[in-house]
Amino acid sequence: MIPRPPPREGSLGFLYLPPFRVQGFSVAGEATTISIPEMDVCFDMGKAPRAHLAPKYCVLSHGHMDHIGGLSYWCSQRNFQGMGPGTIVCDKRIESDVRGMMDGFQALERQKTPYELIALEEGDELEIKNNIVLRPFHTEHTCPSSGYSIIEKRTKLKPELVGLPQEKIKELKLRGEEIINTFEVPLIAYTGDTLPGPHLLRDDVMNAQIIITECTFFEKDHEQRAKVGMHMHVNDIAEWLKVAQCEHMVICHISRRTHLGQARKALIDVAGKELCEKVHFLMDHRTNRDRYDIQAEEAQKMEEELASRA
Repeated sequence: MIPRPPPREGSLGFLYLPPFRVQGFSVAGEATTISIPEMDVCFDMGKAPRAHLAPKYCVLSHGHMDHIGGLSYWCSQRNFQGMGPGTIVCDKRIESDVRGMMDGFQALERQKTPYELIALEEGDELEIKNNIVLRPFHTEHTCPSSGYSIIEKRTKLKPELVGLPQEKIKELKLRGEEIINTFEVPLIAYTGDTLPGPHLLRDDVMNAQIIITECTFFEKDHEQRAKVGMHMHVNDIAEWLKVAQCEHMVICHISRRTHLGQARKALIDVAGKELCEKVHFLMDHRTNRDRYDIQAEEAQKMEEELASRA
């Protein structure tokens, strides 16, 4: 009897949640890395798949190896492929540790891999695109950890000025009067590994268009294990779904001991089918592929209809 070949590496999960793509790999204890190509951002880098080299920013939630193990390789490959230095964003509390890890790899390789490191404190903002900022917030895990929200800042003419002639509005502006209101539109929230807590009820998390969160435990008798490991249990997700205003919630960080079908059933059992309609499991390849095929078919029909009208 000949030896079996090694198991195949798992493919990246993919979801198209217009206008954003959410793609990556996430298995508890093995590796987590999730990218939003439209935002030029990767959250965590447990390993460095080729598809995640292009984003400029790698945003770290915490320093556990399954979330940071591919970071040096990511920087090295970006340099090797001629993509320019990658920008690492991390919690200020782990800045020196991340830099020390990168220095260690450079010492081993006897060569300098260029990268930029930006350390943020809670409440700081980093502009990643025009009028779009990344904002960190502290979470609760077994080491210093942060979640992040991506927020678009929009402006709108003050209601009392709507309808005034342009000359009048221009005159007010030249006099130094404020003529616009600025408001925030939360687009994406990423929690990383965390216990439930007040950080999940922040406006820029609760009202994000897409929430990307972990849920590591689904068994009924594993609530205490979740608390010890400082992870989310399916019951926590069910309670959160009752108040979260997101259009989509993407679940990641499920362990291999939990079958995705069982995870989905466990969530429906405690949250109800209606609330679960907006929940997607990142690594549920079959369900996500079927969903994408329907989207592609609908898009094709729309294009044909528009062409026939033209």
